[in-house]
Amino acid sequence: MIKNIFLLTLLLVFTACDEKPLSKNLDGKKLLELKCASCHDINMPPIISDDELAPPIMAVSFHVHSFVTPTDESQRTSKAIEFVSDYIFNPSLEKSFCDEASLERYGLMPSLKGKLTSDEAKAIASYIFTHYTQENLTKIQKSQAAFDALAPGQKIALKNRCLGCHGIDIKKVGPSLVDIANKFADYKDEMIQSIKNGSKGVWSKGAIMPAFSEIDDKELEILSEWILKTPSNLDKIKH
Repeated sequence: MIKNIFLLTLLLVFTACDEKPLSKNLDGKKLLELKCASCHDINMPPIISDDELAPPIMAVSFHVHSFVTPTDESQRTSKAIEFVSDYIFNPSLEKSFCDEASLERYGLMPSLKGKLTSDEAKAIASYIFTHYTQENLTKIQKSQAAFDALAPGQKIALKNRCLGCHGIDIKKVGPSLVDIANKFADYKDEMIQSIKNGSKGVWSKGAIMPAFSEIDDKELEILSEWILKTPSNLDKIKH
C-alpha cells in the first residue's frame, strides 16, 4: 500500500513537471517591435507619414480603449486587451472600431494566424494598453518640452551621454564641466580635439577620455562653446 502511494506521488510530480505553464513571461514591447512595427508606427507620440500602412499603435490604443464596452468600467483595459488579442487573429469589418475613412485608407488588417501564438498576442495587447496611455503620453510630452527648452549645447551633451561621466559642477568619473571650462578657457581647439579624438593623462595619470568621433564639427563647436560658458551660466543650466 505504502509502495503504491509512493509511486502515485512520483507520477503526480513528474506529470506536473511536464505541464506547460499557464502563462509565459513574454516581452510585449519586443514582440510589438518585431511583429507590428513594419506596418504600425510605434512611437509615442507617433510620427505621422503619408505612406503609412496602418494606423499608429498609440491611435489604436486610444481608439479601442474608448470604444470597447465593458459591463464594469474597471474592466475597460482588460476588455481592450481581450478584444485586440482576438482581433489580431480574427479581424472583420463587423468587429472593427475604425471609421469609414480609416478603413478606406488602410484597409482591413490581415489576420496574423500562424505568425503569432495566442500568448504572444496577449503579451502585445497587454503592453499596448499599459504603455500607450494618456498618462504616459503626458509624461513624454512634458519631458520632451523640458528637453526642447535646453540650450543646444546641453542637448548635444545629453545626446552623447557626456553628463554620465562629467557633472556640471561636480566631479564624477571625469572632471566637472566647470573645471574643464576653466582649464581650456583659452584653448578651445585643444578641448575640441580631446572630445573628438580622446585623450590620456590630461587630468591624472592613466585617466582616459574616450574618442567621440561621431560628433560632427558643427555640433563640436556648439558643445565646446556651451562647456566654456558653464562657469558663468550655472544658475541657468538644468542639472
